[in-house]
Amino acid sequence: MKKRLLITRRLPEAVEVRANRDYEVVQNADDHQMTTDEIVEKAADVDAILITITDKMREDVIVALPEHIKILSTFSIGYDHIDLAVAKARGISVGNAPHGVTVATAEIAMLLLLGSARRAGEGENMIRTKSWPGWAPLQLVGQRLDRKKLGIFGFGKIGRALAQRARGFDMEIHYHDVVRAKPEDENGAKYHETLDSLLAISQFFSINVPSMPETRYFFDQSAIEKMPQGAVVVNTARGDLVKDEDLIAALKSSRLSYAGLDVFAGEPQINEGYYELPNTFLLPHLGSAAIEARNQMGFEALDNVDAAFAGNDMPFKLT
Repeated sequence: MKKRLLITRRLPEAVEVRANRDYEVVQNADDHQMTTDEIVEKAADVDAILITITDKMREDVIVALPEHIKILSTFSIGYDHIDLAVAKARGISVGNAPHGVTVATAEIAMLLLLGSARRAGEGENMIRTKSWPGWAPLQLVGQRLDRKKLGIFGFGKIGRALAQRARGFDMEIHYHDVVRAKPEDENGAKYHETLDSLLAISQFFSINVPSMPETRYFFDQSAIEKMPQGAVVVNTARGDLVKDEDLIAALKSSRLSYAGLDVFAGEPQINEGYYELPNTFLLPHLGSAAIEARNQMGFEALDNVDAAFAGNDMPFKLT
């Protein structure tokens, strides 16, 4: 008899085909955002759960799960939506999907850099609202990327993949992370021992660090004041790394010239101040939204479930 697997959202066809081949899948057929109460209720009749980043598995939810649930896999690289300490105490094996997002998210970061530098959002809006008066010498003049200093905070797989792409635009790569990368991974990028040092030279600044207590809301007025006048910031990591009120104020005052954002605190309900700012290039959390990435994420999440049912460690184990 097949094990029963709860999957909380609809996933790409190839992933669902594999899941249905190997398990009796309890599917969220209409793809609504399941409440935590729904997840707990459905968990009573399944053997494992595959969640996504929108499922907030906090302490109260994990404690409420039936005692027999020992396998939890998330369709995401991030895991800040899961209380890992409580899951571990409950004897629940938790795994993520860390590799599929790398290239896709780096591409979106590059898109945000380009879109911000060349004011693409304003240009598209001008076309769509039929307000383009025709070409003019000073219309939507932005800046080139070549020979600009790009500071990358978080030089993991995504940060390094972004650096590789930015080199193709002749950007000068700088980075900060808690541990310096190997020389072959730096590939000429300049390491900064402190975040302050990185901020000070970042004409463009990309946030690629995980959301953790020590990084949450780090990008505030204090951080902004350390940056060059008119710098550009892009964020493809997590929305709660940015203090929205401070970023919005800096954009309104032109202390920062532009922001390219793919993630937001409280999404999809985002800070209203962003809507009225022309100097923002905003995307709806598209970082991993490439079919190749989403397929790999699903396969990695299923690999975790397969391994746990076989009595082995998850290949992408968090607890």
